[in-house]
Amino acid sequence: MNDAVLYEVADGVATVTLNRPARRNALDAELRDGLARCIAGIEADRAVRAVVLAGSPGAFCAGGDLRAIRSAALDNEGWRERMKSAHVWLARLLSLDRAVVAAVDGPAFGAGFSLALAADVVVASPRARFCLSFMRLGLVPDFGALYSLPRVVGVQRAKELMLSAREVSAEEAKALGIVLELVPQDQVLRRAQALAASFVQASPMAVSLVKRALAGGPADLQTVLELEANAQALCFGSAAHKAAVTRFLDKQPALFQWPTGD
Repeated sequence: MNDAVLYEVADGVATVTLNRPARRNALDAELRDGLARCIAGIEADRAVRAVVLAGSPGAFCAGGDLRAIRSAALDNEGWRERMKSAHVWLARLLSLDRAVVAAVDGPAFGAGFSLALAADVVVASPRARFCLSFMRLGLVPDFGALYSLPRVVGVQRAKELMLSAREVSAEEAKALGIVLELVPQDQVLRRAQALAASFVQASPMAVSLVKRALAGGPADLQTVLELEANAQALCFGSAAHKAAVTRFLDKQPALFQWPTGD
């Protein structure tokens, strides 16, 4: 895509790596453009069944590029348009109909924390750190954090993390549900890729429908039951479901298996 973002597809898994380690992968124009291109490529390639979003070793993403922000000299409308241009690809990442696993090793600050929250599953090393640092700069959280964080930790805790701008350790992030698994730093990417690889054998329709249903947030019981009925009707008619039933009745192992932590 470009040198700032590395893109590799292997066995149905696309690995997207932020590649500006000297700047802790701060989100400059090249990184944002590279991410946009990667997401467009994933959307167009149905052979990609899952995605890993990673940073270079020791740094996931330090957030916005403050040097670029200071030199931008934009007025209110200019900043609004700049944010809206980023929201185009960010919304596509959040609504991507493939499983997304974030591999976080090192700091995920500001928009970097928001980027990790755009994943379905987060795997982190003990040296991962999370911080919505916007309040320190007189800003509000962006890159979708106002949408995604309350859905993970609840509204009260989201307010506390946003308003305090305090740093969250990897251990606390796991306790809060932000991180699913903690693994040694030399295993973070491998574990994230193993989780992503498990979805290569999953029903694409089922993955997409689960993500779409949960993205809507809280709803009344009748709405959820109606959604379930519609989604399940589609899945019952899918080739993936029929093949899975046949394998079960023939006493063959299921194709979709969540990988163990070994």
